[in-house]
Amino acid sequence: MLLQAKQPTARLLSTAIQYDMIVIGGGSGGLSCSKRAAELGAKVALVDAVEPTPNGYSWGIGGTCANVGCIPKKLMHQAAIVGKELKTAETYGWKGLDQSKLSHDWSTLTKVVHDRIKGNNWVYKVQLRDMGIKYYNAFAEFVEGGNVLVTTADKKKTQTLLSAPNIILATGLRPRYPDVPGALLGITSDDLFTLSKPPGKVLVVGAGYVALECAGFLTGINQDVEVLIRSRPLKEFDKDCVNFVMGQLKSTGVKVKEGVEVAKVEEVGDGKKKVYFTENGGVGEYDTLIWAAGREPRMDKLKLDYAGVERSSKSGKILADEYDKTSVEGIFAVGDIVEGRLELTPLAIQSGRLLAERLFAGSKQTVCFDGIATTVFTPLELSTVGLTEEEAKKKYGEDGIEVYHSHYTPFEYIVPQNEDKAYCYVKAICLRDDTQKVVGLHFVGPNAAEVMQGYAVAFRVGISISDLQLTVAIHPCSSEEFVKLQITKRSGKDPRVQGCWVFWRFFKYERNFRR
Repeated sequence: MLLQAKQPTARLLSTAIQYDMIVIGGGSGGLSCSKRAAELGAKVALVDAVEPTPNGYSWGIGGTCANVGCIPKKLMHQAAIVGKELKTAETYGWKGLDQSKLSHDWSTLTKVVHDRIKGNNWVYKVQLRDMGIKYYNAFAEFVEGGNVLVTTADKKKTQTLLSAPNIILATGLRPRYPDVPGALLGITSDDLFTLSKPPGKVLVVGAGYVALECAGFLTGINQDVEVLIRSRPLKEFDKDCVNFVMGQLKSTGVKVKEGVEVAKVEEVGDGKKKVYFTENGGVGEYDTLIWAAGREPRMDKLKLDYAGVERSSKSGKILADEYDKTSVEGIFAVGDIVEGRLELTPLAIQSGRLLAERLFAGSKQTVCFDGIATTVFTPLELSTVGLTEEEAKKKYGEDGIEVYHSHYTPFEYIVPQNEDKAYCYVKAICLRDDTQKVVGLHFVGPNAAEVMQGYAVAFRVGISISDLQLTVAIHPCSSEEFVKLQITKRSGKDPRVQGCWVFWRFFKYERNFRR
C-alpha cells in the first residue's frame, strides 16, 4: 500500500483511471520499463513532458539521450571526424578537394540532426501505440491516496487522475545553471544542438565528459573554443588516459583556462557575452557561453513529499535499493535520478527492463552496477571498464596490482601520419597474484567504444591478463593492442611500439629535412 499522502491544493477529480503500472518519464529508462511491462501483459500508462529551457526550447518523447544528449552529440562528433578525414583524403589519392574552399555549414548539420531526433520521437510514439501503452504528453504530480494527477502540456491543461499499484519514477536530470549574475545569458547542452546560427567564439564551462565532448566537436567544425576547468578534468577516469585526451584536445586548437571560475556574465550587444573570471582571471568576450558543470534532478513539481518518497539531502536524488524500490511500497525509481547510480543511458535501459521483469514475470535478476563500460567521445575517444589505476592502488595497494600499458599507432593514422598517434594508449590493470584477474581496461584512440564493448562482456564474466595475452589477435586493428600487451609499468621499459615509433621519428626527420 502507498503511504497516505498529505492533502494537496489541487482540486479533486472524480474516479481515477486504473493501470497496472504508471511510468513517469519518457526517457531511456521509462521507455524500456513501460515497453517490457506491456510485452508481459501489463496495462501501462506513460506520462512524459519537458519543461522548456530558459531559452524556451523543449522536445518530444525519448528523454535527454535521444533529443539533447547521446544521439545529437554522436552525430556532431561524427561530423567533426568527417571534416578531419577530408583534410587528409589527398594522401590516399583523392583529388579535387580544394582545402582553401573547405568550410562547414552549421544549418545543414543542425537540420539533419534535428530530422533524426524528430524521426526518433515518431518511432517511440508508434511503438507505444502498437504496444497498447497509453501515452500522456503531460506533467505528473502525486496527490492524496498515492494517486497521480496528470496535466496535459498543451494550452488546454486537461487534468486526469491515474492510479496503479506500481509507479515508476524515471524523470532523468537536467543541466545545472550556476548561481552567478547573468548565468541565464548562457545556454546548456539542452539548447546547443538547435542554435539557429554557428556558436562562433565559445566558452564551455565544465570539466566533465559533456564539456569536453562539446568542446571537441565544436572545434572540429571550425568554431573557436575555450574550456574553463576549475579543477581536474574527467576526475572519475584514469589519470594517464585523461592526460592523453587533454593533450590531444589542446592540439586540435581547444584553449583551456584553468583554476578560475566565472564571477558574472554581462550582455554587451550583438548577442555577445562578457564573462568576468575570479582569481585575477580577467575578462573574456564570447558569442556563446555553454554551462556544462553538472546535472541535477528537477522533481519539485512531482510533489514527492505527498507520497513520502525519500531523497538525498545533498543531491536531491531519490534513494532506492538494488531492486529499485524507494522508501514507499509500490513506488520505484530507475535511471539518473537514483542516488549513487552512474548517469548512463544503457544502465537506465537495463534497469527499466529488469524492473518490469521482476514485477510482471517473477524474475529475480537485478542490475550488476560494477564493471560498467563507458566512453568519452572527445576527438580522440576514451573508453573504460573497471577500476582506474588510482582506484586499483587504493583498493589493492601499489604492490597488489600490475599495470600493463602500451602506446600504439592506429591503422587510420599510418598513411596521413596523423600526429594524434602520440596520444593513443592502452592500459590493462590486473591483480599481482595467482589469479592475475583483470580489474581495469582503458583505451584511448579512434573508435574506442567499438573496441571496448566486446572487452566489457569478457570483463563482466572475468578474465586474467593471461587470457588476453593468449588470445590470437585480429590484425591489423586497434583492438589487438590489448592482447599484445607485454610491458608493465613496474619494468620501467618504454611502452611505445618500437617499430612504429622509429618510423614516426624517421618520417618527422625526413619531412623537416625536405623543408
